[in-house]
Amino acid sequence: MREPGQPSLDQLRVFVAVIDAGGFAHAARQLHRTQSVISYTIANLEEQLNVVLLDRGKRKPTLTDAGKALLADARAVALKVDGMRARAKALAGGLEAEVSVVVDVMFPTCVLVRILEAFQAQFPTVALRLRIEAMGAVAQLVMDGSCHIGLGGWMTATASVFERLAVGHVRLIPVAAPSHALAQLDGPIASNVAREHVQLVLSDRSDLTQGQDFGVLGLRNWRLGDLGSKHALLRAGLGWGNMPEAMVREDLTQGRLMHLPLAVDKGENYPIYLIQRADTPPGQAGKWLTERFAEQLPLLEQVF
Repeated sequence: MREPGQPSLDQLRVFVAVIDAGGFAHAARQLHRTQSVISYTIANLEEQLNVVLLDRGKRKPTLTDAGKALLADARAVALKVDGMRARAKALAGGLEAEVSVVVDVMFPTCVLVRILEAFQAQFPTVALRLRIEAMGAVAQLVMDGSCHIGLGGWMTATASVFERLAVGHVRLIPVAAPSHALAQLDGPIASNVAREHVQLVLSDRSDLTQGQDFGVLGLRNWRLGDLGSKHALLRAGLGWGNMPEAMVREDLTQGRLMHLPLAVDKGENYPIYLIQRADTPPGQAGKWLTERFAEQLPLLEQVF
């Protein structure tokens, strides 16, 4: 048996059109060709592949077993080429190939999802890379060029590197499980009392905040790399710590967590800044994304 030949893209498109349109005549009208040309193209494709793709013994051609197996491949090839052409057109028009974003773990997920869904609908040919990091890691990734756009707390030590825009804040509150010793106390809890209990602290992997503590009172603390783990440990009663108020709102309502009345608690706001390097301005897609973030972020207190 001879090896299959190399089918052309046009042959594959005609094959898909015959199936989708429901026959040779319908495909001919759809592709603005004669029915004989469509039939000839399919016959040549079958000759190239050494298989019969369509059963012509019925009024309407139907797929053979081989045709069923190869139709998916034909569709995939056609879609890949269409995607390549669309991407090339976008690049020729000045649209960047990729946008990378790093977002602070404190940032509300529901807002992020809404914006990214809109981005993918608006720019289907632009690859989007997303990273979720904590604290100084956001600024670090923008500073070293790994990400084009950052959303996170501002690090003053790197102020000269970035362009920044204050766009909102996330309110943090101290919480603990009802079973925790601090939750058993009435009235304002003095700092020296809270300091004696394990505090769960969000940390990061960057050098920008190495050796620095933010909102840490506990002499004993557990350093965690993600907010989900911190949330789970808090609910288990293994420590106390600050959490985004909106994220634990249901826990507070259901009694799974309690708001600790710390004497020093004045309602801490975690600022959110939109940051990017001044020497690498975003392209068309990146600019659209930063504009959407700037529009949405002032509403942070209303989300969740």
